[in-house]
Amino acid sequence: MKLKTPPLSRRAVLRGLGATLALPLLDAMRPTMAFAQMDPVRPASRFLAFYVPCGIHMPAWTPATAGPDWEVTPILTGLRDLRSKVMVLSGLDNLPARPDGPGDHAAGTGSFLTAAHCFKTEGANISNGQSIDQRIARAVGLGHRFPSLVLGAEGGGNAGGCDSGYSCAYSRNISWIDESTPAAKETNPRQVFQRLFGADESGLTREQASRKRRYRKGVLDYVLEDTARLQRKLGATDRSKLDAYLTSVQDLERQIDLTAQEACEVGGEPERAEDVQATIRQMCDLMVHAFECDLTPVATFMLGNGGSNRPYPDLGIADGHHQLSHHQNNPENFRQLQIIDTWEVEQLAYLLGRLDAVEDVDGKTLLDNTAVFFSSEIEDGNSHRHNDLPVLLCGGAGGQARSGRHVRFEGQAPIADLFSTVATWCGAPVEAFGDDGTGRLELG
Repeated sequence: MKLKTPPLSRRAVLRGLGATLALPLLDAMRPTMAFAQMDPVRPASRFLAFYVPCGIHMPAWTPATAGPDWEVTPILTGLRDLRSKVMVLSGLDNLPARPDGPGDHAAGTGSFLTAAHCFKTEGANISNGQSIDQRIARAVGLGHRFPSLVLGAEGGGNAGGCDSGYSCAYSRNISWIDESTPAAKETNPRQVFQRLFGADESGLTREQASRKRRYRKGVLDYVLEDTARLQRKLGATDRSKLDAYLTSVQDLERQIDLTAQEACEVGGEPERAEDVQATIRQMCDLMVHAFECDLTPVATFMLGNGGSNRPYPDLGIADGHHQLSHHQNNPENFRQLQIIDTWEVEQLAYLLGRLDAVEDVDGKTLLDNTAVFFSSEIEDGNSHRHNDLPVLLCGGAGGQARSGRHVRFEGQAPIADLFSTVATWCGAPVEAFGDDGTGRLELG
């Protein structure tokens, strides 16, 4: 049957005084027809990559048994409530990530989503490959406001060397537009918020921008009139959903503003919040809102740069992560690494929980219609191995992923083949990917 034109565009926005605010899915945006169950709405499958540095303490990560009855290991404890929507993948290798001589962190991070060998240089003649997120974005992202979002919690430029003769571009980027162009990574939640929700201050003088922040005039203040006009057209359910969404956006903006203000009082506004967990949670919320409002189908997030030596005093860990990852089989180093790794997975769990709390166009959740890839540039920080990487594939990918399992691959299964499968799920069919891809990975 012919669908009726929905009364409200899927990508409608609220406007006011130059600000724009994207809207979440509302019932008024759904196509209506008799016997709708005969022709259900089919959402696109989104892709999100979540990177953590310095490998994982594998003895506390890997489930002992394969199949649907895998036990929740100590590091994966934060995923217990989402176990049915998580797939643990063991036995995947990224052999093109092996460096020429030393430099495993940079080479592994550069190859994280490209499965291509990085040319060893500290100069401008970098050479890698296109990353799978950008391959997907090129295929399905052009109809969106942002083909992809590229975010991180640790900044730094791309010039110079960062690891044993490898350019910083490899250590600080997992998203690559082409072999010589890393995608610009954003590490400031305030700037990401401004991009997503039209709260741009670029046209204001420093004094005007300061005054705006001082009076706490948020993006919702600019679109109040348009909001009131829209709510008169909506039913009770949509009004309730819109109110909840606007409240969450307002709360996130307030958190970002307060974090920046507190950091400013210490001595000048930083590029990102000094509170690492606050930055991570804010970035996670921003990615969820971007998916919720259909602003982008693709996002990548780097919890830290390759080989990050960030300490975690809030976790009781004063030594740097990279330093600890060279554990030399010291039990005390193992203990501290397990604490860091468990905390990292808890950040992923926060993101997954937020995705699972938002309804998508088909009545399922955003997580049900997203493929979330989680891993690191190496397996173990001491051996620097690129074999048997710690890999999670979370979400349902629009019903195409059979989650809730531990899948173990024997032999050398290239992670490039996993990328081919996920890209195909997301509407970007790939037969073979990267330097050693052989086809699509059979996930059973």
